[in-house]
Amino acid sequence: MNILILTASIGSGHIKAAEAVETELRRLQPEAEITTIDFMSRRTSRLHWFMKKFYLVMLAFVPNLYDVFYHLSGGASGGRFVQEAFALVMSPVMRHLARRYRPDLVLCTHPFPEGAAARLKCHGEADYLLGTVMTDYSLHQIWLYEGVDCYFMATEEMRTGMMQHGFPEDRLVAVGIPVSGILQEMTDKEGVRRALAIPEGQPAVLLMGGGLGLGGIEENLRALEAIPSRLTLLVVAGRNERLLGRVQDFADASHHQVLVWGYTDQVHFLMRGADLLITKPGALTISEAFVLGLPMLLHDPIPGPETENAIYATHHGAAVWLHPGEDIALAVRRLLQGTRLQSMSHAAICCSRPLAAAAIAQRLTEMMMARPQEVRQK
Repeated sequence: MNILILTASIGSGHIKAAEAVETELRRLQPEAEITTIDFMSRRTSRLHWFMKKFYLVMLAFVPNLYDVFYHLSGGASGGRFVQEAFALVMSPVMRHLARRYRPDLVLCTHPFPEGAAARLKCHGEADYLLGTVMTDYSLHQIWLYEGVDCYFMATEEMRTGMMQHGFPEDRLVAVGIPVSGILQEMTDKEGVRRALAIPEGQPAVLLMGGGLGLGGIEENLRALEAIPSRLTLLVVAGRNERLLGRVQDFADASHHQVLVWGYTDQVHFLMRGADLLITKPGALTISEAFVLGLPMLLHDPIPGPETENAIYATHHGAAVWLHPGEDIALAVRRLLQGTRLQSMSHAAICCSRPLAAAAIAQRLTEMMMARPQEVRQK
């Protein structure tokens, strides 16, 4: 069988979700041909790559404009117009990929390739099975397309919402957001802390801003310098080389122990060693923190989906949402005192869905195995 997984390098979450499911599919179907493609890369399409760059510039300079777009596209009429526009523009690339790889199954972890793949199916240009992994904790019109054979979503509330939109119940699976299976193996927190040379009893705080190093990390570090007791600050600068250099300079002068990484595949390791995570509320980041029982201090959400993610995590007691103007140093000091972190850790574990990737792979395998019989019946 040929399986085509389509993701998008707009942040790292969509790619991580694709990788997690791919790993489980390879375990269940070792004979299958599985190809994962970044739908927004320059190699795939110069136009898509340009659209991605424009999106990132928009986030950096006019975030409120994106907020308006998110809410306008969430409505039934406005959302369908936006969906059709993106699907139409991206259909030629999807048509090329379908002809090249001849997939039996297309799995999408971002709405852009999903829309193009669904459009081809609805116009009779393709007959692959189409699955979608929704990488948010809230329902939005941009994800909702006819022609999708199975939706995988984070919560039962999202599933109920899709049923209210008229989607068949048997095509909706509330399984959680897929995360790497390696998270379940990371049980030795003390061993990780020793490997990082974190002194015994010293609180460790992890600061991240996604693969792009967003989220005011530099400002947060300066604010945390006001905390008199010594902390270990684990900082992931991502691909932001300028931020990496500045954090390294900060580390030399700080009274805290400051350890810094650029883009790294060791984030799971750092999360396991931390007592608190300060981050933007990306859906994959908070899903990983849930599995590890890692309390979160959330700030600077991208208007729209990340705001909804922050609401979900704080509502369930796994995070504190730091709003503009609030004192981050004071918030950290309060969280490190008493038993608040323990209760937040328990709440995070209650939200976790560590087997989501395996469950998605299992459902997709069952769909593909049943398909030849369906074709014969037709």
